[in-house]
Amino acid sequence: MKPDDELCLCFHVTRRKVENYIRIERPRRAAQLSDCHGAGTGCGWCRKFLETLFHESQSADDPLPQASVEPNLPSAEEYSQRRTTYVQKGGGTPPPGATPVG
Repeated sequence: MKPDDELCLCFHVTRRKVENYIRIERPRRAAQLSDCHGAGTGCGWCRKFLETLFHESQSADDPLPQASVEPNLPSAEEYSQRRTTYVQKGGGTPPPGATPVG
């Protein structure tokens, strides 16, 4: 997943926005990432990936220093396909205006 790919497909929050939020705001809990443009508060698909970014930042001396932390995130295409499966199996309901499923 590239920095400008959407991490939260419901609220169109990019990976870059989340990483900058973590770096600048220094949240104490992963749940606080919802303050970053509502990330994780829609269908719920992105929550585990938000937690991954959060925990990776906590293990670094300087949260998300450029090019030193590269969490294992899927490509944008694979990520979107997996979210479609998640929603179709009843995992969550995207809000109006979210990136369409499938």
